[in-house]
Amino acid sequence: MKKDTPEYEQALDAVVDILRERARAGAAPLTYGDLSSELARRGHQVPAFEGPMPYLLEDASVRESPDGSLPLLSALVVLQETRRPSGGFFKLARRAPYKRPGDDMELWIKEINRLASHFAAH
Repeated sequence: MKKDTPEYEQALDAVVDILRERARAGAAPLTYGDLSSELARRGHQVPAFEGPMPYLLEDASVRESPDGSLPLLSALVVLQETRRPSGGFFKLARRAPYKRPGDDMELWIKEINRLASHFAAH
């Protein structure tokens, strides 16, 4: 699956839907493996740790918050071993236009709280 193909865009739509549903439900973050399994149930074969997964997560956050004003959906996806996001999430959160402050844990907790508040209001 390559970026800018119909297959990628359909998988991206599914990632956004899955993460929005979790945020709306106030559900706990899910692991990369859980997200991969849920995508497979919806007809998208996306391995948890290789291929397009990191790009899909970044693009899901960028699609939802292109100007940085909304919380990053990818905060809801964590590594099974640490129960925290991967380094890619923190790189995204710190670059423009997001520029999220704080150490990793502080930044992530604030983002999870922002997601909860945002989706509770909508």
